[in-house]
Amino acid sequence: MSGSRAATVPSLARAEKVTSLARAEKLEQLARLCRNGREGPAPRIEPSGSALDAILPGGGWQAGTIVELMPACDGIGELRLLMPTLAQITRSERHVAMIAPPYVPFAPALVQHGLRLEHFWIVRAQTATDILWSAEQTLRCKSFGAVLTWPISIRDKEVRRLQLAAEAGNSIGFVYRPPSAALESSPAAVRLRLQAATDGQLHIDVLKCRGARAGMKLAVGNSRLVVSQNGAGIATAPLDQPPTANR
Repeated sequence: MSGSRAATVPSLARAEKVTSLARAEKLEQLARLCRNGREGPAPRIEPSGSALDAILPGGGWQAGTIVELMPACDGIGELRLLMPTLAQITRSERHVAMIAPPYVPFAPALVQHGLRLEHFWIVRAQTATDILWSAEQTLRCKSFGAVLTWPISIRDKEVRRLQLAAEAGNSIGFVYRPPSAALESSPAAVRLRLQAATDGQLHIDVLKCRGARAGMKLAVGNSRLVVSQNGAGIATAPLDQPPTANR
């Protein structure tokens, strides 16, 4: 038993060393991107490519803000909603990062949606602290136009830190939270609750929208970008359903 234990300890040590090296290499890559990033980019609006543009201030996602998305469950189209914006950002030579996504998107489907994969990053942070730290650093880096993150948990003060980082980097932070978060207050500029309907559309409740009217409902599309661990993906239909007031 002692021999087995002795053999296990070096193995663990090697695994930890490999993990540390991989993390160090990733940090160096990110640091290099930030050093080569744009200086002082002008604030801009990124159109959502959907009926949300009629609700969002300025007609799209505002750079320097945090957007909270609260899907009822995974895989209902919560990524599809952002595809036009993410594609536009990568075409403008800025990067998009996903921090700790629950599933890995199918690369050919991303390409079909217009994303340039050379500007697309996935950061596999594990702990709650690492996820928030990675999100903050990439938001602050001017080379990144958008950061999508799935925090294990997040408090108001941490949302504010991400907000400050987004302002510094002139980027957009999309934070995916569980449906129960809709019952809590948040300093995020935009808060959207997402639900799948039986007709395949994605229903959006606008819980908060700074600078515009909240309490709106709209439905988008009737197909979705499917993300899965085995890599299945399909295209999406146009997102053109008009918004309606919430009564």
